[in-house]
Amino acid sequence: MELIAWGVAIYALICAVVYFANRAFIYFPDPARVVPAQIGLTGVKEVELVTADRVALVGWYAPAQKGKPTILYFHGNASNAANRAPRIAAIAQDGFGLLYLNNRGYGGSGGKPTEKKNTADAITAYDYLVSLGVPADSIVAYGESLGSGQAIALATKRLLAAIVLESPLTSVIDVAKGTYFWLPLNLLIADTYNNEENIRNVRTPVLVLHGQRDGVISVEMGKRLFRAANEPKRIKIFPSGRHVDLFEHGAWEDTKHFLASRSG
Repeated sequence: MELIAWGVAIYALICAVVYFANRAFIYFPDPARVVPAQIGLTGVKEVELVTADRVALVGWYAPAQKGKPTILYFHGNASNAANRAPRIAAIAQDGFGLLYLNNRGYGGSGGKPTEKKNTADAITAYDYLVSLGVPADSIVAYGESLGSGQAIALATKRLLAAIVLESPLTSVIDVAKGTYFWLPLNLLIADTYNNEENIRNVRTPVLVLHGQRDGVISVEMGKRLFRAANEPKRIKIFPSGRHVDLFEHGAWEDTKHFLASRSG
């Protein structure tokens, strides 16, 4: 009985730690602020957006060439603009507009990230683009990994040309179950990003990109999201792709083809 009591106590302690610190298991921000010129990017500038609760967010912005869409980029849980510079360069060099939003706590942005704040900030970034004169129907929400939740949430609230989901998750709880299947995660995790449910409310064209060898978010999650999405939709599985290397396997080329097919 004493061993059982100790076991219950330890289990309860673990649950308490997860409950009160669950966001520490979800977000891994690098707060360092880097300007595009420091890493050799030309034609891309740093901008600041102020949220409704007066938090300053840092973004990297490049205007679109005439007739090109603008990519509104939402990053993963350990990314920021500086470590996605090669992607940013590729997008801008092809004439596409780009606004890469550093979420709260990332890349010089103030505040701390939560699902509620991140999804609200996605709308702030969208509205910022519209205020610059970017047509709403030329904005493409690009969500990488955890950022797929922001892209999907935005698509339920604003007009978009399309959404692109790279290495997306069905929900944070589904990902966590792979390791912590023995915990009551539904009761412990505050930021769930329930993409599989939310995408059912999206009427925007959807492209899903996923690596077959993704060891962080299973390719099956990408397939489930695709099945849950409404038409028009497309999925591309990269047989040798992992979690963060899909641009190296042609993800940007597939994205361009998808967007061209939608505009044509």
